[in-house]
Amino acid sequence: MKNIVVLISGNGSNLQAIIDQSIHASNQDGSLILSQCKIALVVSNRESAYGLVRAQQASIPTLYFPLSAYKNAGKSREEYDKDLAEVIKTKVDGEIDLIVLAGWMHILSPAFLDVFPTKVINLHPALPGAFDGANAIKRAYESFKEGKIQGTGIMVHEVIPEVDKGQVILTQEVEIKEQDSLEDLEQRIHVTEHQLIVRGIAKKLGLN
Repeated sequence: MKNIVVLISGNGSNLQAIIDQSIHASNQDGSLILSQCKIALVVSNRESAYGLVRAQQASIPTLYFPLSAYKNAGKSREEYDKDLAEVIKTKVDGEIDLIVLAGWMHILSPAFLDVFPTKVINLHPALPGAFDGANAIKRAYESFKEGKIQGTGIMVHEVIPEVDKGQVILTQEVEIKEQDSLEDLEQRIHVTEHQLIVRGIAKKLGLN
């Protein structure tokens, strides 16, 4: 089994997609894409993240590791990242094969990434080179309304210190319809994300 650690900050719908394709009890025919994977740990930097509840309901170990405690103590983000990496290693029994950022709202520094070289991947709601960083869906929607783009997309990529610039693993284009509200586009992107994050994990781990 491949050990996966998932980092979240919020609702955890992409985490749920990973759970559903790895351990979901409703499918017993062996067709689960991530049947060879074990979610060894789910980490959140926000205590209220519903993704922690999703993990607990699936009997997956969880870790709440807030940045605020470090800020209040006058410590740096690099110190937080270093300690986070070490705590994750102690919490997981065996080798960690992949760390998946699934709505993790914190830019990881080399203090974390150097501990897990080439083992950290991210899901980003834009195509390579377009709308890097925060608020990507809203920025794409506004660009479409201004006639600058015809559509948008999402990608799964390796994580490096430069935001959303790591090697691309998979991409998927997403249509923007003329009548779409921002909420319509967000919903269409989220549905596509749930599929692509699973396929991206499988491809990165050589499972497909």
